[in-house]
Amino acid sequence: MIGCVLALYGLTSLAGAARAAPEREAHERATPDRAAGAPPPAPHEIPADVTVQAFVTPEGSRLRFLVRAPLEAMRDIEFPRYGLGYLDLEAADPFLRDAAQLWLADYVTFYEEDRRLEAPRIVATRVSLPSDRSFASYETALAHFDAPPLDPGLQLPWRQALLDVLLEYDIASDESRFSIDPGFAHLGLRTVTVLRLRPPDRPERVFQYVGDPGLVRLDPRWHQAALRFVSLGFTHILDGIDHLLFLLCLVIPLRTLWGLVPVITSFTIAHSITLIASAFGIAPRALWFPPLIETLIALSIVYMALENIVGAKPRKRWLLAFGFGLVHGFGFSFALSESLQFAGGHLLTSLLAFNVGVELGQLVVVAVAVPVVEVLFRKVVAERMGTIIGSALLAHTGWHWMTDRGSDLLAYRFAWPAFDGALAAALMRWGALALIVVGAAWAVSGPFGRLAARAKGGT
Repeated sequence: MIGCVLALYGLTSLAGAARAAPEREAHERATPDRAAGAPPPAPHEIPADVTVQAFVTPEGSRLRFLVRAPLEAMRDIEFPRYGLGYLDLEAADPFLRDAAQLWLADYVTFYEEDRRLEAPRIVATRVSLPSDRSFASYETALAHFDAPPLDPGLQLPWRQALLDVLLEYDIASDESRFSIDPGFAHLGLRTVTVLRLRPPDRPERVFQYVGDPGLVRLDPRWHQAALRFVSLGFTHILDGIDHLLFLLCLVIPLRTLWGLVPVITSFTIAHSITLIASAFGIAPRALWFPPLIETLIALSIVYMALENIVGAKPRKRWLLAFGFGLVHGFGFSFALSESLQFAGGHLLTSLLAFNVGVELGQLVVVAVAVPVVEVLFRKVVAERMGTIIGSALLAHTGWHWMTDRGSDLLAYRFAWPAFDGALAAALMRWGALALIVVGAAWAVSGPFGRLAARAKGGT
């Protein structure tokens, strides 16, 4: 009896093994790297630098979104490979749609006016070579999805492959204003996105940003641009530690309304002039100019702090704030340059709004700093001793910044420009800027001088 049972068990095992053999062969064909004796693929690492290219094109009742991203950024998806890490193009095709959904479509949201669009349709996916140039224009990128797929026998290292995806959204009209909230920063440690908007019957607009910019209005109205740049100006002044220390240098010796109004206002007027001038291309474009400005900003902290130590002169304080404000305005322009692409057709409005935001941030800083300094001088340390100690700390910090930034500045090679038409045009622009600066200083000298004299008199 036992022998019969054992014989029956043996026959059953042989039958099971016979049925499992084709399944093992199919699995080995689907995972050729393991069939060849290669070790199991390691978990994907986050790529250091990722570039995403995209086109946004409203056409009739649909909005097309074409995206290209590196395949290696689609982590946690084991694309079939063989040999020395070559992508199995034929076996990988079913995985592409999952990657497009999980890593791209699920991380982007479109709005038509203020209405959030429904989830997109994944119309097409394909793998491209790193040398492919079809995303140079919208027409070639769209035609690329209809081109024949890559040869299945091509030996393409999977880390070099690109994933192209065509998404479509249902819209009410291609004349609407659209917004996008892209979330592609998760694809790499540093993700650069180049986004091109192709509105009907209008020129193409290009956006380039690092990380996630938040909600981007692709064609903003003037008030939408203004609100965005007021917020940018407000947060920038609060994040800019060097600008905050300069304001503190101004506040320490002048804690009255009549003393602060001319100083803060002259600083605002001055940095507004150079910020707007820089945005319209009047500032020098040499590589050494940004480090020069950063060095001068540190110098402004050192100078104002030392003047506090030796004794500030309230009647001339507004003039110093005006001069250094011109320098800080160029510094603001460097931070603003990448954000101006989101202004749409409202460049001047956005610049003025940014200045409003900076001014609001300055007022918040002054409103907090003045009572704090006043309490310290009344309860903790005598005013003169507190001014010397606080200004010495500010000067020490500014000095270290100045020497570090000065070292970076000296690393650049300076060369005299050629005397040609371009230089002549630049000199004319700088001359016009100088006239504006002198005119503004003259216009405010009278009222600011009287306010400074009133502050000195203690009234």
